[in-house]
Amino acid sequence: MKDVLILAIESSCDETSMSIVKNGTTEIATVTLSQIDIHKNFGGVVPEIASRSHIENITIVLEELLNKSKINIEDITAVAVTYGPGLIGSLLIGVESAKTIALVTGKPLIPVHHIAGHIYANNLEKRLQFPLIALVVSGGHTDLIYMKEDYSFKKIGGTLDDAIGECYDKVAKVLKIPYPGGPEVDRLAHLGQDRYHLPYPLDDKSYNFSFSGIKSAVINLVHNEEQRGNSIHTEDLCTTFQNRVTTVLVKKTMRALKEYKVPNLIVAGGVSANRGLREKLDVECKKENINLSFPKMSYCTDNATMIGAAAYYAYQKNIVSPLTLTAKATDNLYNN
Repeated sequence: MKDVLILAIESSCDETSMSIVKNGTTEIATVTLSQIDIHKNFGGVVPEIASRSHIENITIVLEELLNKSKINIEDITAVAVTYGPGLIGSLLIGVESAKTIALVTGKPLIPVHHIAGHIYANNLEKRLQFPLIALVVSGGHTDLIYMKEDYSFKKIGGTLDDAIGECYDKVAKVLKIPYPGGPEVDRLAHLGQDRYHLPYPLDDKSYNFSFSGIKSAVINLVHNEEQRGNSIHTEDLCTTFQNRVTTVLVKKTMRALKEYKVPNLIVAGGVSANRGLREKLDVECKKENINLSFPKMSYCTDNATMIGAAAYYAYQKNIVSPLTLTAKATDNLYNN
């Protein structure tokens, strides 16, 4: 059977990324330009600046990708792009670029949901084993998803307010940790002690999550201690905060695996790089004999390789789009 080569584009936030992926499992080449150094001056991503940067970088990234891969653009099988969710201005740059390439080459255009990409980042490490539960943890999402087969997504629970990655970044900001603060909170959490009084967020029998309460609790705790003239022990507060949120994430995930009688767990999204979460899940999955999979660290954050991996299975199911495809700031992944 002839190899399927997907040229994939990811521009949902502040990374301009393109990749060529073979058969959904093999990365041929990837080029990613990050804007972290630009946005750290503002303490977070500025949408207008992000979209302008994508405009400046998109053709440069494409040219470098083709040179790096040694593949002629006419030899690709299809063009894939993240159409949503994300920052609308950033998404539009990627979508319009993908449509142009598809038009010029006559290749099919494959629309990929950003979270489907994060899930299939695991497929680049080892083939997904079904049925599975996916714990999606990122700056914009915290979801538990049941998959009985490729490209079948059923949401069984999700965040009611803040996503876990967003919560980490807001806690980091309160503690005056520079952007991006999530990884630094994780690092500091391994240096302190759990000694502050913080609630366990939405520790109930549902599969939903809520992180606005613990975020507010951290903000109030810091404010009250400052008003009393007391200093905050940053490492200890990071330890306490991380223990609370990861405990609830792991508890509900393990309960979902048991209820759905699923022996496979994958973790997806930027927060899948979190060391504290990885350690807790590893311990619990070994106890219950669950096959646990994390993406390679380079595939945890936004990248086009994961979009190419997901697109292969969309292509197999004939999920293609006309050239009228448009970007969507919000969109539902779940199809059954």
